[in-house]
Amino acid sequence: MSSRADRLYTADEYLALERASDHKSEFVNGRIYAMTGGSIPHYVIAGNIFGELRNRLRGGPCRAFFEGVRLKVSQPGMYTYADVMAICGAQEVEDSHRDTLLNPVVIFEVLSPSTEAYDRGEKFEHYALLPSLREYILVSQDHVRIEKFLRQGEQWVFTAINDPEGHLRIESLDCEMPVSEIYLDVEFPPVRRIRAND
Repeated sequence: MSSRADRLYTADEYLALERASDHKSEFVNGRIYAMTGGSIPHYVIAGNIFGELRNRLRGGPCRAFFEGVRLKVSQPGMYTYADVMAICGAQEVEDSHRDTLLNPVVIFEVLSPSTEAYDRGEKFEHYALLPSLREYILVSQDHVRIEKFLRQGEQWVFTAINDPEGHLRIESLDCEMPVSEIYLDVEFPPVRRIRAND
């Protein structure tokens, strides 16, 4: 992500710019960062997750949202776009524009080489400040690997799935997703073999 100039912006300035822009940006601690486009596997995986969630949550109290919906973390002052998120019960929004959600229960991020460290580190630290958040799920795009962080009290319990025939259990939504559906139609990059003389 690249920052817009060196000055600090207020949240109101960011929102005014964002609502008038054709491109999405993230706001963190007074700085605005342009968001880059993802790869084809990134979008396929995010679309698969959203589609599976939407089907499984249909008719119930929870709803899935795709990456075009803005999310606010009140402290320390962050606006971002998760790849996929789910909300249960009433949707809490920031203002009358109704374009910024406040209370996700589950957040999915599809890992990209340029943002993986951020998604695992600082971004997760911000997300963990959301009182509503119960599960944070990271999905690799270049091989089968799903990492889930489940909030239990003050702790986050980690589990990982590497089995293409396995299932991802999402406790806070009371549903399961086959790993094969999450990775449906994804073409992984070829595995580079290292020869003895390399």
